[in-house]
Amino acid sequence: MRSNITPKVTLVGAGPGDSELITLKGILALNTADVVLYDALIDPVLLKHAPQSALKIFVGKRVGKHSIPQDDTNQLCVELAKKHGHVVRLKGGDPFVFGRGGEEIDYIETFGISTAVVPGITSAVAVPASAGIPVTKRGISESFWVVTGTTSSRELSQDVALAAQSTATVVILMGTKKLSEIAQIYRKMGKENLPIAIIQSGTTNEEIITAGFIQDIEQKALKNQVEAPAIIIIGEVVRESLRLAEVYREAVSVVSLQ
Repeated sequence: MRSNITPKVTLVGAGPGDSELITLKGILALNTADVVLYDALIDPVLLKHAPQSALKIFVGKRVGKHSIPQDDTNQLCVELAKKHGHVVRLKGGDPFVFGRGGEEIDYIETFGISTAVVPGITSAVAVPASAGIPVTKRGISESFWVVTGTTSSRELSQDVALAAQSTATVVILMGTKKLSEIAQIYRKMGKENLPIAIIQSGTTNEEIITAGFIQDIEQKALKNQVEAPAIIIIGEVVRESLRLAEVYREAVSVVSLQ
């Protein structure tokens, strides 16, 4: 054990999935890690940026398959920093966008341990962009909402209903299990013809896009066996993707034939 250990924890956002979408600053933090605590959505290739001698510990969680509870992860950050030095907490997306990064920082700093945050590219913007969907576009969408599909009480966020009243693009994270509730909210507002896309494992080689309208997305999602991790994008901007153009051309053709 080193005698001159200086405890430090750095929260690093690994980006939306593609290992090349981590920032240079994130890689530099990994280069100096004594310990890496990484999540389920992390591409394992990123661990190669840490020294071979660094401890690499999986602390990830998947839907219905919780690994290490959040409180235990917080304690682990503190214990390992005191014992080994620089702990890099590697998290998917951006640590402060539904990543519980704020909670981790608050806990760690109560022990007088130095902390730093390296922002990551959030999947809320990057995943739609990689599929050719701009979350804002002049004349189509002036703003966008990013909402969690599942709150700490396991319920659908009430903000979804508020967002649905606007003309903004709505991006819902962790919402695949709530798709039926989400679609029902939009149908009640008479928006059954609003375009919607679900992007599973966005920016990775396993990416699957399911696109359609509020009125038929549930059937399409069932057919494609959509599951987490996936992002839901709702709004007219979904039509703007060249990759999805065929879906909406077919829809126009069907309507014109009726």
